[in-house]
Amino acid sequence: MLNNFELLQKKAKEIRKQVFKMIVNAHASHIASSFSCIELLVYLYEKVLRINPKNPFALNRDRFILSKGWAVSSLYAILANKGFFAKSLLRTYCQNGSKFIGAATKNGISGVEASTGSAGHGIGIGVGLALAAKIKKKKYRIFVLTGDGECDTGSTWEAMLTAAHHKLDNLVVIVDYNKWQAFGKTNDVLNLEPFSKKWQAFNWSTKEINGHNFTDIHKALSKIPFEKNKPSAIIAHTIKGKGLSIIEDKNEWHYKTPTEKEIKIAQKELFS
Repeated sequence: MLNNFELLQKKAKEIRKQVFKMIVNAHASHIASSFSCIELLVYLYEKVLRINPKNPFALNRDRFILSKGWAVSSLYAILANKGFFAKSLLRTYCQNGSKFIGAATKNGISGVEASTGSAGHGIGIGVGLALAAKIKKKKYRIFVLTGDGECDTGSTWEAMLTAAHHKLDNLVVIVDYNKWQAFGKTNDVLNLEPFSKKWQAFNWSTKEINGHNFTDIHKALSKIPFEKNKPSAIIAHTIKGKGLSIIEDKNEWHYKTPTEKEIKIAQKELFS
């Protein structure tokens, strides 16, 4: 019998298969960005988020914001798997006339909480939602998954300051720290280190984990908030393109679409 983490690993592989099919079918891109955050999304949606696909707009639901909205294929696959909409709709991803476009868009897709993809917006949205919950004395939590490249933007740091100032311990930010952004190594473009210490200096309670290891993810998310009156940050060290050897840690896959040769390799690794 598979243990709990093995079931989650199996789920993550199934999501990767679905994402790969969606991107190949659409001749789309951002497969590597989507693959790097799949374990994080699987754990959130299977074990953490208090949500109900049958009542997606429940006032007391937890809110999840995918700030790195270009990785939305992974979120669509997760939401379909959870029953927010029919899996058959994933075949319309990035097709003419489809609502399922290549950046997260709040346009009637059940489970998508915000339109994102312009770098640096997601944490600010999360801060607004978390502050509203505090003012209204509501118990729901807000989770934001952001990219490391987004942390080049001033809006990210402004939002971090605001969250700490208002003691938003109902806010959790997870950074998908895969060390790449669109045009180069994150820390060559603009060095983030010492990254965790900077979050701590902004008065966030911070943990660093392996973002592909379910034991690490479980330990980090088993108690929210990490500290009372402080927002929580998880620096999740990941590999861009994780799960498919030909794209792992190769930044050209930020925009590339798999060729026929690469599709055959992926079929052996992902679908065998």
